[in-house]
Amino acid sequence: MISIVILNWNGAKMMKKYLPSVIQHSKEAEIVVADNASTDDSLQMLKADFPEVRTIVLDKNWGFADGYNKAFEQLERENNANGTPLPDFYLLLNSDVRVEEGWLTPMLSYMDNNHDVAACQPKLLSDVAPNLFEYAGACGGFIDKYGYPYCRGRIFDTVEEDKGQYDSVMDILWATGACLLIRREDYWNAGGLDGRFFAHNEEIDLCWRLNLMGRRVVCVPQSRAYHLGGGTLPKGNPRKTYLNFRNNLTMLYKNLPANELQHVMRMRLFLDYLAAFQMLILGRSIGDFKAVLKARHDFSSWKSYFLADRKHIQATAKPLSKTIRTPFCLLWQYYAKGRKTWRSAIS
Repeated sequence: MISIVILNWNGAKMMKKYLPSVIQHSKEAEIVVADNASTDDSLQMLKADFPEVRTIVLDKNWGFADGYNKAFEQLERENNANGTPLPDFYLLLNSDVRVEEGWLTPMLSYMDNNHDVAACQPKLLSDVAPNLFEYAGACGGFIDKYGYPYCRGRIFDTVEEDKGQYDSVMDILWATGACLLIRREDYWNAGGLDGRFFAHNEEIDLCWRLNLMGRRVVCVPQSRAYHLGGGTLPKGNPRKTYLNFRNNLTMLYKNLPANELQHVMRMRLFLDYLAAFQMLILGRSIGDFKAVLKARHDFSSWKSYFLADRKHIQATAKPLSKTIRTPFCLLWQYYAKGRKTWRSAIS
């Protein structure tokens, strides 16, 4: 059994446009919308237009990370109370994703045949330009030695055209939270998403922890989904900049092995301030500049709250997989060497 859970916050228009394809092409799944205390007419619209969709109403906006944790907890309480079996899989799906007939089959088949795989994602393409990969996850995610995320099909702002060049199933470090299929047991064994992150980098952190537990994460590009993207916090938003920098540093602190932590954090101190001043010089808003400085300050202030997590993760980590992190500096590959595609960057 699979439950597709769409976490919604003020997304009535998005759901009205994108939910029909999910309902039509996901007959093998239960469709659930978990509402993060929306102030628009999301719940009224769902009741009127999609009465077959199960709804879970959360008491406040818990963000992406804890929103999903709370939604899954409530779903399981309701199932237990009703005597309904719990799902074997959860699929986290953004409200602005369009799917096609048979989209779930390759992912579910791969998971059924590979029990060492905890989570996977489809090939994620742009709903606006379906010949292009979509920024949020493309064909599977990685991070470089200093924690910068990138994907097969997308490095920083360079998005590749999909020509079938990444159509092989591949182990990855992280699967996109825009469309993430995960075994229910693995989700809870890993501790779920870290609710303190609120949003951004939370799925990378979860998948990294799964890798360290000896569980695989893969991209199954025979499954495809089409993502609009940027619906909640548009690119260039200082709040998004803040969350990305703060959470990325926190993720590194939690998951990096002891013999690398000090070096990586020293380099990130330099690189983060370099990025902040570059934002200022290149004319981006002063808000983004301030967001990076605040992110670094707040990371320093709250990292002690993650010490217990770090000790547990490091104490229980299995031998590192080759997919954990790539051994180069992505900034150097991209800006100094001009290697702006996945294949050229890793060569």
